[in-house]
Amino acid sequence: MTYRLLASVALVALLWSPDAGIAQDAPPAPVPAGAGATTPLRSFDPGYFDRFAPRTALDMVRQIPGFSIAEGEDRRGLGQGGSNVLINGERFSGKSNDVVSELGRIGASNVIRIELIDGATLNLPGLTGQVVNIVSKVDSLTGQFRWSPRVRFRRTDPQFLDGEVSISGKAGKIAYTLSLSNDSFRNGNAGIERVLDANGAVTDRRYEELYVDGDRPRIAAGVKYQGDGGQVGNLNLSYERGWTEIREDSDGEVVRDRDYLETEKEYNYEIGGDFLFPLWGGNLKLIGLRRFEHSPFFTRIFLDFEDRRPREGNSLATVIDETETIARAEYGWKAGKADWQLSVEGAINKLDTRAELNLLDTTGTFQPVPLPGSDAVVEEKRAEIGLSYGRPLSSTLTLQTSLGGEYSQIVQSGVGGLTRSFIRPKGFVSLAWKATPRLDLSLRLQRDVGQLNFFDFVASADLGAENQNSGNPELVPQQSWNIDFQATQNLGALGSINAKAFVNFVEDIVDQVPIGATGEAPGNIASATIWGVSLDSTFKMDVIGWTGVRFDIDYTYRKSSLPDPLTGIRRRISGDTIHEFSAELRYDIPGGDWAMGANYSDFSQADEVRLSQLAEFPIRGGDLGFYIENKNVRGLTVRAGLSNLIGTNEAFRRTFYVGRRDGPVAFVEDRERFFGPVVSLGINGSF
Repeated sequence: MTYRLLASVALVALLWSPDAGIAQDAPPAPVPAGAGATTPLRSFDPGYFDRFAPRTALDMVRQIPGFSIAEGEDRRGLGQGGSNVLINGERFSGKSNDVVSELGRIGASNVIRIELIDGATLNLPGLTGQVVNIVSKVDSLTGQFRWSPRVRFRRTDPQFLDGEVSISGKAGKIAYTLSLSNDSFRNGNAGIERVLDANGAVTDRRYEELYVDGDRPRIAAGVKYQGDGGQVGNLNLSYERGWTEIREDSDGEVVRDRDYLETEKEYNYEIGGDFLFPLWGGNLKLIGLRRFEHSPFFTRIFLDFEDRRPREGNSLATVIDETETIARAEYGWKAGKADWQLSVEGAINKLDTRAELNLLDTTGTFQPVPLPGSDAVVEEKRAEIGLSYGRPLSSTLTLQTSLGGEYSQIVQSGVGGLTRSFIRPKGFVSLAWKATPRLDLSLRLQRDVGQLNFFDFVASADLGAENQNSGNPELVPQQSWNIDFQATQNLGALGSINAKAFVNFVEDIVDQVPIGATGEAPGNIASATIWGVSLDSTFKMDVIGWTGVRFDIDYTYRKSSLPDPLTGIRRRISGDTIHEFSAELRYDIPGGDWAMGANYSDFSQADEVRLSQLAEFPIRGGDLGFYIENKNVRGLTVRAGLSNLIGTNEAFRRTFYVGRRDGPVAFVEDRERFFGPVVSLGINGSF
């Protein structure tokens, strides 16, 4: 079925809102006081999810019709926005310790209900569109565990160590959660790469194998305090040690053999917390976060030639320390029908990087090579203030608005270091309209300030990709005017459709720009436009007699445009997503514990553009898979899956130019790799 046909079907369903013959939702339940007094779009009690036999709150949220979790990982600080998931009416006070992991630690038996709410109706500035609120309690000691082994058929070691175990309990006014998890990955592929000259003639042919292995064990803890006088406190802690090893062997038929090794051994921690208490007729919430990451990287390449010339090689050792410290205060109060909030936030972000580049000489000894600008410290000190206001304009229309600004000082030490300061206005206006009992619309206009990537300031080399960036201390944060529209059509027993459209007018967009006569680095381009649409939809076929059948379709399309700094011709943002598509057909066999399903996904992205290279990703074929699930194997949920059945390739084509990209072609690398079918097993349980 083509995307156009799927979009047509979704549009018809979006406009169709029958009232007869479709089961109605349960009466809406009030939102907890922390989330503000509003009426949910829909409210789901635990019985709604019985057919899926969920083990955790995450299992339940994933079955809400037409809803997808947005984690908001790249938000600036701890301010407005973030995830579209609330837990007992509160945002999760963490960044790397994410809300998805937290939902996986809440047992399904502890969930009282899940509410689907329009974010603009909440007294939580920055939320818009669909938001879910998990209303849960902890009365006794409970536990969850997950084991997710996986095996690729070709050139990959088995992945046996992916999983998590957690416990939750309560002692007096203190609720707590402890977890131990490991994000494990064993990936790889293999195939042929051809090297072609400017005329398209093959000059070398290489057989290549890639192995990507790693583990990220993490221990995390969460503590929640609820006092008798309305005080609520949360403390979240996490510590992680990770390692990654990438190996690539390339055996050439004509020119050379290549041995590539890349390793990373890091550790990081995060401490985040908040405390809310009544004050002067309102509520004051104090929030703090401290995050640190230490990452040593090492890359080494050896080249052995068919003509017996001396071995060539190079190595790069980089040590990176990143810290983020944030303090925030929010004071909210109610005046008549209006909700007000005053917020202030201060943050210090710091990147400290050191690099050592070496080149193999003719005697087989590594000799140091200068890499100017690679040893540097970049620090940003930021302060912001904002005032938000929200109120119902009528029984069906709600307004939320915010006005504020931020002051930022960026200091870079080392060669070419600068100190610069900025003042940026920011804010938004959003409207939520309940057009009909089943159709909800929201519109949002926002002035946004983007988050800088401090690595873009520092000179760097990528030995694997054979390219290098100069340092660029002139970078400034991008700003944009964002317009977002969202429509949610509740189809009752048939399901739900959530359609979104957006357009962003961006100033100082960050993309690859010339530095000097021959250098290049990420830099600012005056303007860019980004627009797109997305669809999250669920169709439950029980109403037409296909009992137990459910169909989910998610689709996103993005189009970006900016003037190429080299040619002046407009193109997409380098590496930007073009489309993402996923669909799942699930059948829960009535009256039993068995379920089965099929899923399909694919995506495409724009070319990655450098000033002397152009990288394309002509991936052909999506990921098709099937699974079978038993929801009660001695009290466990067990799912076995088989994916990549139509042989998704991981293709890559890179064109090298003589001098700049507007000159003649030097040569082309054309690669096509495969990794075969993937067998997965998921075992989930509670105790």
